[in-house]
Amino acid sequence: MNGTQLAWFKSSYSGMAGDNCVEVAFTEQTFRVKGSKEVMRRPFTMSRNGWSQFVAFLGDD
Repeated sequence: MNGTQLAWFKSSYSGMAGDNCVEVAFTEQTFRVKGSKEVMRRPFTMSRNGWSQFVAFLGDD
C-alpha cells in the first residue's frame, strides 16, 4: 500500500507548528510510523503485536 493512500495521524504531543511530529497510519496487519520532516524516507513498519509491545514499553515509566 502506498503511503499516500494511508490516513496518517499526528501525535498529540506534536508541537503547534506541526513540522516536528511523529505520524502513524495503520492497516489491518501493520502500523506505519514516520517523522513529518522525513518526507523522502520510507515509513517504519511493524506488526500490530509489535506496536502493542512498543506502546506498552512507552507506558512503563
